[in-house]
Amino acid sequence: MAKIHTFKAGFCTHAACMAVRGAGLAACEFPAQVFLLEAAGRFWLFDTGYAQHFLDATATGVFALYRQVTPVYFNDSEAMRLQLREFGVHERDLSGVIVSHFHGDHIGGLKDFPDVPIIGSGEGWQQVRRLDGVRALLQGFVPKLMPEDTDQRFVAIESLAQVALPSEAAPLQAAYVLPHSHGEILLLDLPGHAAGHIGVLMACDDGWHLLAADAAWSRANYQDWKLPSPLSYIIMDKAAAFKHTLRQLQQLDAGGEVRIHLSHEEE
Repeated sequence: MAKIHTFKAGFCTHAACMAVRGAGLAACEFPAQVFLLEAAGRFWLFDTGYAQHFLDATATGVFALYRQVTPVYFNDSEAMRLQLREFGVHERDLSGVIVSHFHGDHIGGLKDFPDVPIIGSGEGWQQVRRLDGVRALLQGFVPKLMPEDTDQRFVAIESLAQVALPSEAAPLQAAYVLPHSHGEILLLDLPGHAAGHIGVLMACDDGWHLLAADAAWSRANYQDWKLPSPLSYIIMDKAAAFKHTLRQLQQLDAGGEVRIHLSHEEE
């Protein structure tokens, strides 16, 4: 069965109330968690966290505002390329890097994995790929973080085989099968937070696990229905879809059959 290995590649800070309304103005750390997925003798990376590429791309110009709004803390030892090697996995051992969405804290290290397939939402990539300047910034997208050969390496999840999900995953209904995973890793749309936002559903020894990325910033968002600050909706793709996805996570969590993991809240 599939396995999940969790890493942290830097963090940013922001007022706690941005993630959970009413949580106060005190600065809160939001870790950039990265997940190494293992199945059928293969490895995939789910997001990359921060990297030096992010710091370089946001050092000056309009994208410097990104780090002013959400200060980033990262050191070279946290680069996923190095952490994976310490774990015993080389870049060439990866069957792909799965991109949950195209925000800088999730694609910051993509350039550290040349020649590795980039797997994500084709619709989302088409929506952001030509953005630049302020338009890109408002989408949380830093164009310089994408490898120049992204189009040649990109695998759109919409091109993969689609399957119905088991009853344990209700109300989620359909997903795409990750090739070479023996059906133990499924990719699915979790819309709202950002263009092309996706998650990963995995069949592990202890049951189903959902890597929900930024479908919620905190479990309080769906367990207690404490929504993010209205200001956070400025950078969201579709606020109504975000809330609908939160409702799905709420039902999924209440069912108790699937364990939910978030990218910015450590367990």
